[in-house]
Amino acid sequence: MGKSSKDKRDIYYRLAKEQGYRARSAFKLLHLAEEYSLFNDDTNITRAVDLCAAPGSWSQVLRNGLKEGSTIIAVDLQPMAPIEGVLTIEGDITRKETADRVIELTNGEHVDLVTCDGAPDVTGLHEMDEYLQSQLLLAALMITVRVLREDGTFLAKMFRGPSTLLVYNQMRCLFTDVSFCKPASSRASSYETFVVCRGFRRGIIDPDDLGNFMSGSLLPDKESAKLVKFIAHGDIRGFDSETTYEVPDGYEHRDPVQPPTAPPYRDDL
Repeated sequence: MGKSSKDKRDIYYRLAKEQGYRARSAFKLLHLAEEYSLFNDDTNITRAVDLCAAPGSWSQVLRNGLKEGSTIIAVDLQPMAPIEGVLTIEGDITRKETADRVIELTNGEHVDLVTCDGAPDVTGLHEMDEYLQSQLLLAALMITVRVLREDGTFLAKMFRGPSTLLVYNQMRCLFTDVSFCKPASSRASSYETFVVCRGFRRGIIDPDDLGNFMSGSLLPDKESAKLVKFIAHGDIRGFDSETTYEVPDGYEHRDPVQPPTAPPYRDDL
């Protein structure tokens, strides 16, 4: 597919390059932040961790949205090109050493916000993809319970499916408020949604026991289970991520803001 057709197909792809973001996914966090007022002064978020951060578009949004002087830490297994004002950790989010490193960079303080936009390579089999994504969500949550402060916020990608209700009820045990939101920049044809958890109950579960808890060994009973409310962000006045828009006259194609630092195909070149 040529560059011209790519530009015509995706308005958020074009806007990301125009505004200096490394990926179109930046608008997902921007829309979520708007819906949940993440960057308002009363939220008092000054320390944030971005898990599975590469290529860094969500870290860019955090850097631009949070107060000047805030501590922003980007964590990923892959090397990531540096971003001014963002500390980077090349590490595995499933290991305790990575959580210890985060706490070290915040001078022993727990963080106010943890975000995760990570996703596995999709197979096209929805049940398999949902399972793989749920395992990544579990990994993100395992580091979150170690680094997030009391009453903090956790925001992560997940795929809708049969286990959505289970995830909701499990998250409700750890957070006082849990909701799911699909921002306007997320394609309607995609099963992805974002779980937004606020009011972290720190100390309610031992981090070492979280794996058993999330594996489904503790199931909610029918009386405690609740219907999950999904929030669709956006309206007819905004861009539709599924619509093809004509490239305006005089539009100049822009290369990606930050090409992949260590793409897996490089070894084959």
